Formats: sequence, C-alpha cells, structure tokens
Amino acid sequence: MSSTVELTKENFDQTVTENEFVLIDFWASWCGPCRMFAPVYEKAAQDNPDLVFAKVDTEAQPELAQAFGIQSIPTLMIVRDQVAVFAQPGALPEAALTDVIGQARKLDMDEVRKSIATQQDATQGE
Repeated sequence: MSSTVELTKENFDQTVTENEFVLIDFWASWCGPCRMFAPVYEKAAQDNPDLVFAKVDTEAQPELAQAFGIQSIPTLMIVRDQVAVFAQPGALPEAALTDVIGQARKLDMDEVRKSIATQQDATQGE
C-alpha cells in the first residue's frame, strides 16, 4: 500500500481536520518535476510514519488547486492544526524536504495562531 493519501474535494476537509500534521503535494501526471519529486516524497512519507502525506492531482481536482491558488506544480503545502504553515512551488531535494519537515515539526502552533490573529486584527483595523 502507498504511504500517501490521495486527496479529493470529498475527503480533503476530513483529512485536514482529523490530522494534526498533513503534507500535501499538488502534482499532475504530465509534470516532469512532479514525477522527479514523487520518489523523494514517498521516501519522506516512509521516514515519517507519524505524519500524513497526501497528494492532490491538480488535473483530477482543479477545484482544490484553485482554492489554494496553486500556480505551478509541484507545490508542497504543510498544514498543521488546520493552518497552512508552509507552501512552496518546486520539487524539493530530499535534504530540503527533510529540513522543511523538521522546521514544521518545531513550530509552536500557539505562536502561529497568535501571529495570524494579530495579522487579521491589523487587516480589519485598516
């Protein structure tokens, strides 16, 4: 069995809501860099069995790609506690992906939420 979950508009909200830490690879079968990134992503999934690794086929799920403003693929997004804490287009090399996962694991989500709330307050105050 693959260690990654295929996300669709039907299971997306449930997957992100029920799991504290979800990595999402936005990809398409015709995309060369996506195919190069796939084995790196699969290996990271095997190395981090406590995290949910998911994939969104942007061809099959254009609504999800659009909802997140995905402009180029592959794009990696990390969602913790239903907050997108990382999003970057481009195929990451293994070392960079490992580093990003490590940084996301260390985030203090209370601080992240405070920061978001502060930004929202500032925006509403304008």
